[in-house]
Amino acid sequence: MDLVRDATVRIHRPGGGYATDGPGPSFLGSGFFVAPGWVLTCAHVAMQGEGREVSVWYRADPHDSGLTEVPGAVVAALPGTRPAGSHGWPAPDLALVQLRRPVEHPCVYVTERAEAMLRGRKVRVVGWARSPGGGLTTLSGDCEVKGTYGGWADADQQIRLAEDWLELGMSGGPVVDVTRGEVVGVIKSQLDGHQGGTAVGIERLRSLTVPGGPVETETDDTYQAVFHAHDRYHADRHNSPASTERTWADVQSELPGPLGRVLSPKRRIDLLGRLAEFPPPVSTRNLLRLLDGLPNVHARDLRPAPRGWRDGLGALCDTRVRDRDAALELILRYCMGVLAADRPYDVPSTRAATKSLWEWVKRIADEDLSRDFRQELVLHWHAVRQRRDQEHQRPPEPRNGPVRYGERAFVLLELEPRGWERDRYDWRVGVARRTGEVLPVAEDSQGTGLGALAERLAAPLAEAFRRCDEPDSPAMLQVAVVPALLGLDVDNWRTTPDGPPLGAQRPVAVRCSDPGQQPPGEELERVRRARWNGTRNAPMRAEVVDCEDGMGVRVPEVTTLHTLPHETVPVLCRYGDRPAPEATAGLVRILEGGFGVALWRRTGETGAVCTEFHRRAADAVAEARSADRLPQKIHELRQGVRAGRTETYWSDGVALYYDDPHHPLPGAGQLLEAP
Repeated sequence: MDLVRDATVRIHRPGGGYATDGPGPSFLGSGFFVAPGWVLTCAHVAMQGEGREVSVWYRADPHDSGLTEVPGAVVAALPGTRPAGSHGWPAPDLALVQLRRPVEHPCVYVTERAEAMLRGRKVRVVGWARSPGGGLTTLSGDCEVKGTYGGWADADQQIRLAEDWLELGMSGGPVVDVTRGEVVGVIKSQLDGHQGGTAVGIERLRSLTVPGGPVETETDDTYQAVFHAHDRYHADRHNSPASTERTWADVQSELPGPLGRVLSPKRRIDLLGRLAEFPPPVSTRNLLRLLDGLPNVHARDLRPAPRGWRDGLGALCDTRVRDRDAALELILRYCMGVLAADRPYDVPSTRAATKSLWEWVKRIADEDLSRDFRQELVLHWHAVRQRRDQEHQRPPEPRNGPVRYGERAFVLLELEPRGWERDRYDWRVGVARRTGEVLPVAEDSQGTGLGALAERLAAPLAEAFRRCDEPDSPAMLQVAVVPALLGLDVDNWRTTPDGPPLGAQRPVAVRCSDPGQQPPGEELERVRRARWNGTRNAPMRAEVVDCEDGMGVRVPEVTTLHTLPHETVPVLCRYGDRPAPEATAGLVRILEGGFGVALWRRTGETGAVCTEFHRRAADAVAEARSADRLPQKIHELRQGVRAGRTETYWSDGVALYYDDPHHPLPGAGQLLEAP
């Protein structure tokens, strides 16, 4: 606890001067150093500063009670703003403050495991608060984890703490698992007039925004930069032969530790330091693929999903294996996966990091594991080296090639109307794989109002996107709705108040979730597959089906639609002009005609000249050429509208229908079936 208190800081408004020694208006709350130059605190503490600027007061010398001030800036906050009308800052309520100048300071050790604060676990809380004498002092107390507020997959999940008092000012301070000797959470709030309060798990930092563009340096991704620096800090102090200070690894080694612990604290800190020398995983999806390829590992069940190499190691902690040797083999296999993994960038130090990690793996295997396993590792190592040599000889591949979305995992959002509650919907979010499996991410069966869906779905969608996005290639969002909602403008939803619309961030398409509107039978399925294959294997062509010579007409009957060539993409010009039942009926006829892709305008002025729309829609379909490239084309047009490019304005309000028969929607209740 001495190590914890030394790293716990006070957060003040900037420029408070000597007055900050008292609990006056400049004092905002607590925080703690997680890496050199980085402080973790609550968003509701840090965002009270002026222009995201704060002052951090810390103890520079553990043997001196005096404090030193250093300016800091809020680099990231979750969420970035407090919603209008909200009395408090919603969870996860976390913020990272970066110091404005370099100073020497201690750092806490932060857990690498998800869901570290389990019910019934004893923890200790630390923070700054008012002292009986009228100044400010550090306080600590013992609490018990009682449960959570919020769903298991929600970003607003909070940990309920009971037993001791949490004083005003302790918000932002660390929550410590004293059994394992690591920081597992951040104090969020006290209970008015009662003992206990709430905290947020450290793992919620994994939901920090993923960079939209390519990650070319470590500093391009704040999450990776902070935790790489954290792990290198602790490894450097543990491995330094000149240092005489007592480290976290030293203290953790004296604790009884959990039964069946495979890596000692010193080995673990050493390994994490070596992993932190590597470029981060290319994406969460790539890291999940590596972990799910290991025996008995189910990383996809973790919420939030692992994001960095340290998170992957933490995912192995709770794996059920038969004995210690099997658990150690699992860790070494993971390390070999890191050595072989794709990299977002390469730097000269990566070769040294590769050699260092391999030497660690080989030494541990030689000391503890069988000859057959050691031989397997050596063969794997030779294959990795050969592949790396070939990569260095090849010229770099060009970026931003065409994306075929029929070959990619996608995010599936299902909206189900509550028949007894008008304009309220149950929803499910999952990640659909090429195999047809849909992995659940979150659900809500309590009913959400139509106007609140975008805000309520922001966190679950962000988690799902992170699980299948690739650099420069965001995953597609498919929204399954009943026919009456096919005009829902999901592509215009904003999941953050100041963020871009979803359609400018990634491809967004709708599909029909109500098969009762279509005649069942093998014939329709045969037609659907034939049309889909036609739009994939031959150049597509657009066909406006509800407008002739600038005048709106009725969408043809299904028998007439059947005569259109298989490579046809129906275009509805007058959808936005029609009353809702008539517009829906026209769309249903297109679906019953077996078409897997279609375009329509949700908006439009009655009597407006639409020749330009016809021309541009035909060009866009022809340029995409195939169905699985049309989502990217529409995405580019939506980006153009967002950027103010006049040549794309014709596409404003255009909806994309995209229903691949090779990836059918799951049946009722199937989406959230336990993995």
